[in-house]
Amino acid sequence: MDIGINEQDRQEIAHGLSRLLADTYTLYLKTHNFHWNVTGPMFNTLHLMFETQYNELALAVDAVAERIRALGHHAPGSYADYAKLTAIPEAAGTPPKAEEMIRQLVDGHETVCRTARSIFAVVDRAGDEPSADLLTQRLQVHEKTAWMLRSLLEK
Repeated sequence: MDIGINEQDRQEIAHGLSRLLADTYTLYLKTHNFHWNVTGPMFNTLHLMFETQYNELALAVDAVAERIRALGHHAPGSYADYAKLTAIPEAAGTPPKAEEMIRQLVDGHETVCRTARSIFAVVDRAGDEPSADLLTQRLQVHEKTAWMLRSLLEK
């Protein structure tokens, strides 16, 4: 394979994108869980907001996985793989109250931002503009979503 990025850089980028994929998938699953299980006076607002967010995350998972494949590597695709790679804790047990759901989703989006930023050094060094573009797009979405969720927590 010769796309102008050496194998070592492609492998390092693919590993970083695999962590991003795991974070994104875990956040997707958590957001979908909260969509199903939210209750309280903000039910309708949060139910619809979480649905919009998990649908966006579902598309993002595909884009990240396809970029890994374009770099010549296999995308992780199992819960076991994601559990090893993600920095986002799953939402296990009884679903929390709505305000705690929001807090956990803010933390999740901020975690995805940190993961995306951690990949830029090798992406820049390798001249991997498509991955840089993908990371920039993901950062824009996650930063905006975290801000919107944070806004719901203000008193």
